Amino acid sequence: MKRKTFDNRITALFGVKHPLIQAGMVWCSGWELASAVSHAGGLGIIGAGSMYPDVLRTQIQKCKKATDKPFAVNLPLLYPSIEAHVNILIEENVPIVFTSAGSPKKWTSTFKKHGIKVVHVVSNVLFAQKSESAGVDAVVAEGFEAGGHNGREETTTMCLVPLITEAVKIPVIAAGGIACGKSMAAAFALGAEAVQVGSRFVATPESSAHLAFKKAIVNAKEGSTELTLKELTPVRLLKNKFYNDIQTAYARLATSDDLKSLLGRARAKKGMFEGDMNEGELEIGQVSSSIQEIKPAHEIVKEIMEDFHKTISKLQRI
Repeated sequence: MKRKTFDNRITALFGVKHPLIQAGMVWCSGWELASAVSHAGGLGIIGAGSMYPDVLRTQIQKCKKATDKPFAVNLPLLYPSIEAHVNILIEENVPIVFTSAGSPKKWTSTFKKHGIKVVHVVSNVLFAQKSESAGVDAVVAEGFEAGGHNGREETTTMCLVPLITEAVKIPVIAAGGIACGKSMAAAFALGAEAVQVGSRFVATPESSAHLAFKKAIVNAKEGSTELTLKELTPVRLLKNKFYNDIQTAYARLATSDDLKSLLGRARAKKGMFEGDMNEGELEIGQVSSSIQEIKPAHEIVKEIMEDFHKTISKLQRI
């Protein structure tokens, strides 16, 4: 099939061929994945949430050498070394920053002052409107199907995207439960101008996730994930021994402090990066049940976009 381009506000904003964005996932999305997705015509994102400042700088520099296409960095605003990270993004002339886990009001103007485009991840209409007021260029509307940390409202992508597209004037990027061209087309029907895909890109050779985690994703079935730890920060996890320990703690009426103690430190690193499938925190989305194989990122971009255009064409004939 002949490769097609898609022109809208998002592709113009980012300078990319496809309105397809790879999510910035801790322990899974380093420079190799980001550069591969960007080189394939999408927008790759380096996930800074698991990186010390010097590591982040190295990742950005390696990404620049690997591709001449635009890429972004995802920056959780609750990160303890936030000022060091912000300075690195500015010094390294990162073109686009996706912020999350905090208010965009403090740092958006700083980024914009240095010519950096800003996108903020939201889980409800109120946060989308506050992000627009803060001056961001676009928002990611992430439904509760998504992996990793989620909104407390548990609003699905199908409900969230149209609510937010009606509430703001800036472009909306749909996320949560999207891993193929058909779901991308559905997101566009709801008013989105791009999609952000996370879980599908974890199961790639370029992902920095441990091979054991990638294989666990491929083996996931319906019901293999669940949103939990809502008393702390809601997170969607693949069920394993650690997940079962959480359920046991709930059955014993565990307090928030009990859950914090059980979670401890570096659980996500232990699972997703080091490959401990028993004691690690395995953050992945519901859509993992549809992922059947590990394949290169550029093939995934190609398949999603071809399926998207084929689906749009089919719908136009109805």
